Amino acid sequence: MPFSDWLLVGTLLALGGSWNVIRADGGSERNCSAIPPYLPSTMVNTTLRLQALREAMSSVNVSAYIIPGTDAHLSEYIAPRDARMAFMTGFTGSAGTAVVTLNKAVLWTDSRYWVQAERQMDCNWELEKDVSISSIADWLIREVSDTDNIGFDPFLFSIRKASLIVFSHLAPTHTRLTERTWQMKVEHIRTQMTDNPYKPTAVLLSALDETAWLFNLRGSDVPYNPFFYSYTLLTLNEIWLFVHKDRVTEDLKLYLNSTCFPLAHCVQLLEYEQVRVMLKNYMATSGVKVWIGTEYTNYALYELITPEKLLTSAYSPVLTTKAVKDETEQRILRDAHVRDAVAVIQLLMWLEKVVPEGKETEMTAAHYVNECRSKQKDSRGPSFETISASGPNAALAHYSPSNATSRKLTVDEMYLVDSGGQYLYFTSILIISNQFSDLHRSLTPKEAFTRVLMGNIEISRTIFPSGTKGVNMEMLGRRALWEVGLNYGHGTGHGVGNYFGVHECTIALLIVVSLPEPGYYKENDFGIRIEDVVVIVPAHTKYGHNYLTFETVSLVPYDRKLIDTSLMSPQQLQWLDNYYLTIRELMGAELDRQGLTEEKTWMLKHTVPFQSATASAAVSSLSLTLSALATTLLHILL
Repeated sequence: MPFSDWLLVGTLLALGGSWNVIRADGGSERNCSAIPPYLPSTMVNTTLRLQALREAMSSVNVSAYIIPGTDAHLSEYIAPRDARMAFMTGFTGSAGTAVVTLNKAVLWTDSRYWVQAERQMDCNWELEKDVSISSIADWLIREVSDTDNIGFDPFLFSIRKASLIVFSHLAPTHTRLTERTWQMKVEHIRTQMTDNPYKPTAVLLSALDETAWLFNLRGSDVPYNPFFYSYTLLTLNEIWLFVHKDRVTEDLKLYLNSTCFPLAHCVQLLEYEQVRVMLKNYMATSGVKVWIGTEYTNYALYELITPEKLLTSAYSPVLTTKAVKDETEQRILRDAHVRDAVAVIQLLMWLEKVVPEGKETEMTAAHYVNECRSKQKDSRGPSFETISASGPNAALAHYSPSNATSRKLTVDEMYLVDSGGQYLYFTSILIISNQFSDLHRSLTPKEAFTRVLMGNIEISRTIFPSGTKGVNMEMLGRRALWEVGLNYGHGTGHGVGNYFGVHECTIALLIVVSLPEPGYYKENDFGIRIEDVVVIVPAHTKYGHNYLTFETVSLVPYDRKLIDTSLMSPQQLQWLDNYYLTIRELMGAELDRQGLTEEKTWMLKHTVPFQSATASAAVSSLSLTLSALATTLLHILL
C-alpha cells in the first residue's frame, strides 16, 4: 500500500464550482435510506466535486485520498483558503478527516459533530463515528489493496498521524504582553537545549502560536486567532524566521535585529516557502541534532530529519514553556475577564427583556454579544465563531447559526451561548445555558443543568498535588451525571492563551486553563455546557506544602432558574455563594466605573447567596459599592 505524499497537493484548491444546495421540507437531518433520499436545505451537493477529485486521482494512479480539516501548521482554526475538508464534504465542523476512494467517500468526526454532519453532508458521504486514527487506518486496509497508492498532503499531518496511517495579511505587533522580551525567551529555550542530556543543536517550531509567542508578535492570517504564517529554526547561536517577507515592515525588522550580522540575537528573515530547503541544508551539517514536538510538526518537515539527528518530545520546549503564564500574564487574564463579564452580563440582561417578545434569533443574539464585547477596552473581536443555539440546535455541541438554520429564541426552550473575545492582552471564553421561563414540562433540563454545574464546582473546588494531569480530574466533572446514567462526549478542559488561540494544549496542571467544561446533550431537545476560565494557584493545606487548587476568573452568574439546590451538597452551595460574593465585589466596582447602573442591579439580583439567602440579600447596594471601592483602592495602592 504505497503512499503518494506529494500527489494532489494543489488539486483541491483548483476544484471550482458553486456550493449547490438541494432544499427540501421535513426534518433537519438527511435520510439516505428513504426513497427518494431526504436531503435538508442545509446540505451541500458534492457530486461534481467528488467527480473532479476522482478524475484527478485516476490520472495519477491514486486509489484513496485523505483530507484532514487542518492547515500546514496543524491549527485548530484555519483560514478559508485551507478549508479543504469543508469544501469537499460540506461539513464545516472544526474536527474531522475525510477519505475519498474511487467509489466511496467517508467522513470521520467526533460526537460533538455527528448531528451537524448529518445536516450538512449529502448522500455521497458516509459518516464514521469512531474517530481514532487506527479506525481510519483499518478502514483503508479493508478498502485499498496492497498495490494501490494512497495520496495525502504531508504538510497537513502530524508525525504521529502520518506514521499511524502510513505505517492574509501580516500585521504583527510587539505590544508588551508578558514580562519576558523575545530575547529572554530565546535564551530560556536555549538553556533548555543545553541542559537536555541529548544535546540538541536546534529547535524547529511549526505551530503558529509557537513563533508568535517566542517573538511576542501577533498577526491576522487566521480568523479569530492573531497568528501569521511562519516557521522558526532556532539554534544555539542563530535564529531563522520563515515568513512572507514582503509583509515585514522596517520597524519590525529593527525590532527583530534582522539587519545585523548573524549573531545570537539577530533574527534572519527567510521566505516562508524556504523552510524545507533551509532545513535540508542544516541537516547536511555535521554534528547537528534537531528537537521537534511531534504533536505539531508536519510530516513534510519531519521526513527531512534523519533519525540519528532527531530528538523528539510530544511538545516542543516552546509549548511547554508557553503553558506556564507569568505574573503579568495572569494579572492581564484577571483584568480582561472583568471587562469581558460586563459584555456577557449585558447580553443576559438583554435576553431576559427581548426573548418574551419573540423577535430575536440565534443569529441576532450572537451579533449582540459580539457588539457588546467590541465596546470594551482593547477588544480585538471574537476568539471563535459564537455558538448560539436554542432547543434542539443546542444538542449540537459546536453548532453556529446560519441564515438557513437560525431559530427564534422562545421562552419555551433552553438557550446555550458559547462565546469568547480577543483582547489586546488576553483571550476569553465563556459558556452559559439559560432558560427564560419555568417550563411546564419535564424537569430534565433543570436536573441536567444542576448536575453539570455540580461537576463544574467539584473540579473548581478540588485540591490536588503539583504535577497532576487534567485527565485525572475527568471523573470529578462527570460523577454527578454518571450517578443517573448521563454523560457527554467531549473533553473537560483545555488551555487558553494570552491574545492567542482559545484552545491550547493542557500539558500539565501548571497553567491557566479553561477548565472545567462539563456538559450534557439530549439529541433534538436541548444542550447544556458550562465552561469557566480558571487560574491554578497554591492551596493552603494542613500538612502538605506542594498542593494546588483553582481560582475561577470568569465572573458571570449561572441561571438560578436552572439550579436545583436540593441535589447539591452543602460544600457545593458554599463554593457557589463564595463565588457569587467575588462576582459582587469585582463586578460591582467595574460596573460602577463604566456607569452601568442597570447592569449592576441585574448582577446583584442574580448573585444573591443560596445559603442564608434572607440575611445575605439584606446587604445594601451602597455597602457593596463601598466594599468594591475599598478593594479597588487597595489593589491600586499595592
